[in-house]
Amino acid sequence: MMDATTARSGRPGHGLILVLNCGSSSIKFAVFDPSATPLPRQALWNGKVLGIGGADPDFEETGVAPFPIKLDTAHPYRAALRIIRDRVSQRLDGRRIGAVAHRIVHGGSRYFEPVRVDAQVLTDLQGYIPLAPLHQPFALEAIDILLREQPELPQVACFDTGFHHTIPKLEQLLPLPYAAWERGLRRYGFHGLSYEYMAEALPERHGDAARRRTIVAHLGSGASLCAMQGLKSVATTMGFSALDGLMMGTRTGALDPGAVLYLMEIEKLSLEQVGRVLYHESGLLGVSGISAEPRVIVRHENDAGETGERARLALALYVRRIVREIGALIAVLGGLDMLVFTAGVGEHNAFIRERICAALGFLGIALDTDANASHAATISTDHSQVLVAIEPTNEEWIAANHALSGLDREKVR
Repeated sequence: MMDATTARSGRPGHGLILVLNCGSSSIKFAVFDPSATPLPRQALWNGKVLGIGGADPDFEETGVAPFPIKLDTAHPYRAALRIIRDRVSQRLDGRRIGAVAHRIVHGGSRYFEPVRVDAQVLTDLQGYIPLAPLHQPFALEAIDILLREQPELPQVACFDTGFHHTIPKLEQLLPLPYAAWERGLRRYGFHGLSYEYMAEALPERHGDAARRRTIVAHLGSGASLCAMQGLKSVATTMGFSALDGLMMGTRTGALDPGAVLYLMEIEKLSLEQVGRVLYHESGLLGVSGISAEPRVIVRHENDAGETGERARLALALYVRRIVREIGALIAVLGGLDMLVFTAGVGEHNAFIRERICAALGFLGIALDTDANASHAATISTDHSQVLVAIEPTNEEWIAANHALSGLDREKVR
């Protein structure tokens, strides 16, 4: 599939760009064709393997209905990657893969810019696995496999922490002994590829309004907010780890550390058990007892008894935490000119957007009900004092662009 011979299509010397976004139970992929300049934002095709490590994994891609797959139970992740490589190979039609771009959650205090991965870089990134245990090890496993099997294939690591490198030191510093800062314990920020795309797309759609005081709400299974000014990150809600900030699908968000100490000291949970509670059993799922997905929970708000009460509480707490954190970021920005929703929940859940904006009505936000219901690009009314927008994210295109830029630089040398 990934032979290094001359490409039939694309820029001279370049093949197609494969983007891999690896999580703990899924691998998403997209294939981009760099023959046009600038790189088209629409992938040639994309797909994903879901349910890795579970009983019923499946595969889906553009133009193909989802279908169940079987994965080697001893090495399910490696088997899933092999299926993706085989499926991509079947659709290449004489073309080749010229580079692979990887979304890497954590670059630590060393890596901010995209970098071509070799054995030394891989070793460095493996050292950051404890900072992002849900994603980092799986992305690095994919890189390791390709490095060993096809060492000539360029692989580019693109970091979710990179966009937040512009945050001032005051925002990065944790109120721990200063030696912790010197050891690398700091606020890093995540979802950077998504926010980097917002910095490209928002001024194209909304002009100079996007360059003012903007808060982007990346609301998906993981969730964070980013305060941007001049299209640069100045503050964000996720900090040292992907547990910080907003309440999420199965994660707590910001939590009093005393509660963690209580779970360990009084309830005698082990470190592994606490990790499972914080990452997999909390958030919307933990409070509702129903689902990690708002659109599922909302169907139970009017149920009788505890089921309905917990559904209402889960959604109310989810919205409250978002509103509180937006308020904190408005204080940092000194006001708000634009609020943007993106990612799975942000782009597709009109009732969540409506509830957030209703709670922020004191800012002069006025929502256009019809525009919100239809997921329009602008969902605020003409007389709203804050522009409210929806912008679909495109992390894969950002990663593909970084890989292509790296290939261009290498060609010039």
